[in-house]
Amino acid sequence: MEAPSMDTVYQAISALYDNPNANEKEKASKWLGEVQKSIHSWKVADQLLQEKKDVQSCYFAAQTMRSKVQHNLSELPQEAIVSLRDSLVAHLEVISPDTSPAILTQLSLALADLALQMTTWTNCVSDLIKLFSNKNDFALLEVLTVLPQEIDSSSLKLGENRREEIKSELRAHSQMVTFFLKECLSNSQNTHIALKIVKCMTSWIQVKAMSIQEVPQNAVIGFSLQVLRDHNSINVLHSAASDCVCAILHCLEDNNSHTEVEKLLFESVASLEDSYHMAVAHEEEEKASNYARVFTELAETFLEKIILCTANGNSHFAMRSLELTLVCVGHHDYDVAEITFNLWYRLSEEVYERDYQPLTDVFKPHIERLIEALARHCQCEPDHTHLPDEGDEFHEFRIKVMELIKDVVFIVGSSSVFRQMFAVLQADLPWEQTEAALFIMQAVAKNILPEEYEYVPKVVEAILSMPEGTHPAVRKTCILLLGELCEWIERHPECLEPCLQSLIGALQDQNLASAAATALQNICAACRSAAAPHAGTLLRAARRADELPLAPRAAAALLRALAAAVGRLPPAQLALAMREAADLQLAPLRALLAPGAPGAPAAPDAPRRGSRADPALWLDRLAALFRDVDAPPAPDHPCLPAFRDAWPVVRDVMTKYVREGRVMERACRSVRFMVRSTGRHAAPLLPELSQALPALYSARPHSCLLYLAAVLADALADPSDAEATRALSRLLHELLPPALSLLQTTPLRDSPDTVDDLYRLCVRYLQRCPGALLGEGGALPQLLQLAARACALDHRDANCSLMKFLHDLARIANSAREDDRQLKELISATLVQYGETLTFALLEASVLHLHSYMLSEVAEVMLELLAVSRRAGADWLAAALQRLGRAPPAATDHQCWQFHQYAMRTEKCKEMTRLLRDFARLYR
Repeated sequence: MEAPSMDTVYQAISALYDNPNANEKEKASKWLGEVQKSIHSWKVADQLLQEKKDVQSCYFAAQTMRSKVQHNLSELPQEAIVSLRDSLVAHLEVISPDTSPAILTQLSLALADLALQMTTWTNCVSDLIKLFSNKNDFALLEVLTVLPQEIDSSSLKLGENRREEIKSELRAHSQMVTFFLKECLSNSQNTHIALKIVKCMTSWIQVKAMSIQEVPQNAVIGFSLQVLRDHNSINVLHSAASDCVCAILHCLEDNNSHTEVEKLLFESVASLEDSYHMAVAHEEEEKASNYARVFTELAETFLEKIILCTANGNSHFAMRSLELTLVCVGHHDYDVAEITFNLWYRLSEEVYERDYQPLTDVFKPHIERLIEALARHCQCEPDHTHLPDEGDEFHEFRIKVMELIKDVVFIVGSSSVFRQMFAVLQADLPWEQTEAALFIMQAVAKNILPEEYEYVPKVVEAILSMPEGTHPAVRKTCILLLGELCEWIERHPECLEPCLQSLIGALQDQNLASAAATALQNICAACRSAAAPHAGTLLRAARRADELPLAPRAAAALLRALAAAVGRLPPAQLALAMREAADLQLAPLRALLAPGAPGAPAAPDAPRRGSRADPALWLDRLAALFRDVDAPPAPDHPCLPAFRDAWPVVRDVMTKYVREGRVMERACRSVRFMVRSTGRHAAPLLPELSQALPALYSARPHSCLLYLAAVLADALADPSDAEATRALSRLLHELLPPALSLLQTTPLRDSPDTVDDLYRLCVRYLQRCPGALLGEGGALPQLLQLAARACALDHRDANCSLMKFLHDLARIANSAREDDRQLKELISATLVQYGETLTFALLEASVLHLHSYMLSEVAEVMLELLAVSRRAGADWLAAALQRLGRAPPAATDHQCWQFHQYAMRTEKCKEMTRLLRDFARLYR
């Protein structure tokens, strides 16, 4: 791109911001994007900032500067970087409080990012204070705020060595910054300046640049506490002060040797209780949330010490922090209560791990009060006619409450909660209070002991005798509660029939149908044998599924309930029931295959998703039926006749809809459950299956077909069955070439599902039918070449399958079993051939491409791969480290040597994972 004229740049910026024509805006945006990418943008941005014609051009210039410094600093020669720094300082010096905050932030970020990357600029903090002090404190505050924040920016990739160097510099200059902030605070009465001062201090505290010992003398922390004591403080300053106090409390949690500071901070924060009550009284919701954050952080800071002290029979001074947090849980707004949830999760985890009853008993009153308050928060609005829908904020909150109660209920006991809520039901209360009590019961129902005879029978009886006029929301929660009591119902079979009848009746009601289907699924899965005599009733309900107001997921749940019940019928009856239930889904599919039926879903006349003309609807129900049948072992599997009926129809559906990924995935899923339900008994169908899948894959390479082939190998491979071995071998040899060809001609990032399912397929063959994968004419070399490329793919499932394949392969090479000798020799020879390439690919992916949570799988592979040949492995790793390079950000020679030494010595996956994570930080 040639250097653009400034007139053209101004015209494009004007078009971007002011032109009402959308096409002109898009053209201007695209052209300006090209300008930003070009080398000329440095000069253009600098000139725009000097001319200061309007806000839009200055913002574009500031944003361009920030982007270029962050991503393209290497475009400039070293001598130009000093000039760039001076230019940015000059632009910031003339910034005034009236300047757009966005422009100030972008320019400050540009200077901060430059300072972080400019290794030759030592003592940048003191230089900045000297450069700006008494000239523009306003701009300096912004620069000092964003500088620590940018240290861990993923965009900069400074490397751990540079990050530690900068943090050391920040710690060394913390007193200078503290003094500067104190002076600013005492010299200005401007609230906006005070806000910036508090934010700046927070930023420095968060990177642990401030010493805990200096907290009592820190004027900004004292000012923040003063702001929090005054419930009349303006909201933005109140929020900033809360952030500052939370930051110092968080740092305090990691420091255990400052008792005096701990007590001082605790007393200062605890004294804010009256301010919280004043905020509540004046309906200051935002401030109430701020106090809840501070009190929760206070409790989390001291939690471990509270637990340890209590376990030893003593009482810690910070125990009161739990009381303060419970006060916030009692706030009328459930958003305030939700702020505290992480504290209760941590408390329950600590108590559970210690498993010490006297300790548990201490926290019972706190959890009882917590659950009582949560029950109030879960009450619906009295004028609502239904429960909140999925996706609704209140629905999401109630789900979080349910998860929290399940986590903490062991402290007080499920029966105690059930009894507490039953007392609410006994009173004549409005429907919303009754429903909330039932909802809390639902959360703990599965933890109720089956021997409970005092309250559960009364609750079940009340639900079954519920009058028709009961509020719909109460009825729905009662139905869901019945489903959660499935394990109790299993031990009380006399309740089963009335429960099933009640739930089947509820299927008729549009508002209750989904809940009833879910409850039926839970109960039938828990009471399979007792539910078997009622299979006929469930089958009749399944026949009428289309007449019932059931969503697709609810219809599938009804079929899963049916499958659970029929699974315990005598084999002959089970076979008939499965064929009949399967035919209910196959008949509509046959109709869709008939001439003149609607075309594929992508066609202009495509049927609506979830309608009767959508094949996925019937395939999902078919999958649900076979998924839960769980038939006992028998010489002739009773589900096989239904599988035989279904396969030709599903195959024809796949052929007709082969271009539709959604339908193909649902079809493969249904066949998967058919194969899993029948196991080795499905072997007679293997020739047909192994013939159909390659033909379908050649028509359209859907990765789900590779997944289904992996299921066939896992379920049907049998060394004693020569015909099955031949069929599986033929299937693999017909699928691998087109799959490998696809991945060689397209970027792997565009085909992560194929990588995932291809290596999943290879893992299954390695485990169940290794001869087919590794025998003469096998594709192992091509698979390892592809693996070296795919190591860098940061897709969780694809990476997991790939690493599993490499791990299992190397494990066979390291195996001491005699029956693996031939395979071991073949694999060892191939791994030695590709060992250096794979080692470098794994190491490079770990440090440059993969998320840190993915490195545990890489660590497992590294351990096995280096063990294939210790001497060669040491050379592979040394060569890989050498190839990584040393240009910053990177490890030093000494750090590479250390990594090599530790990696070759370590024998545990956890240690190797930690090594890789620490080493990767040097490059990020």
